[in-house]
Amino acid sequence: MQVNFIGDENMPVLTEKQRWTYNDYLQIDDNNRYEIYRGGLIMVPAPNLWHQRYLRNLEYLMWSYVKENNLGEILVAPVDVIFAEDNVYQPDIVFISKKRLDIMKDIRGIFGAPDLVVEIMSPSTSIYDTIDKREVYEEYGVKEFWLVNPDEKAVEIFILKDGVYKRHSYARKDGKVNSNVINGFIANLKDIFEEMRMD
Repeated sequence: MQVNFIGDENMPVLTEKQRWTYNDYLQIDDNNRYEIYRGGLIMVPAPNLWHQRYLRNLEYLMWSYVKENNLGEILVAPVDVIFAEDNVYQPDIVFISKKRLDIMKDIRGIFGAPDLVVEIMSPSTSIYDTIDKREVYEEYGVKEFWLVNPDEKAVEIFILKDGVYKRHSYARKDGKVNSNVINGFIANLKDIFEEMRMD
């Protein structure tokens, strides 16, 4: 299988086919994680332990709030979000509001734009997360996009205004960020980036 690269030099795009579709994707029979970015099949590397720790922390905070207030559903990767036949992604966290749960009616994944997506950057996917996927989420109408930067201990939140993402909330190292889509939800960075205890 030929491997090319997109965005970051360490981000492989598998180009055995001219153009991949969701149906092709469903036929893949191995243990790797993939996404389809504008018809190109991308193998997604396994995240590191810090990524998974921050993912767990943020998902816990979001799900606790959403569940307590009966606002909808929170899901974590790997779960397929199918925007179109040639655009299939596995965001780190997705939120679907209660009134839009019908986009989850097919057990295979989410068919349509979630209300909110979270991407936690990794060194090998930083350009892919911050530019390529952001453009797709914007294009398909994801109302709110969270970009979590573990190296900077920063969280940046964008909301869709007139079809374009505008920064809504930002904090680095300390402070809090707030969601526009999950009404009333505020996340303290110290809870997201809680250090691993080694004792």
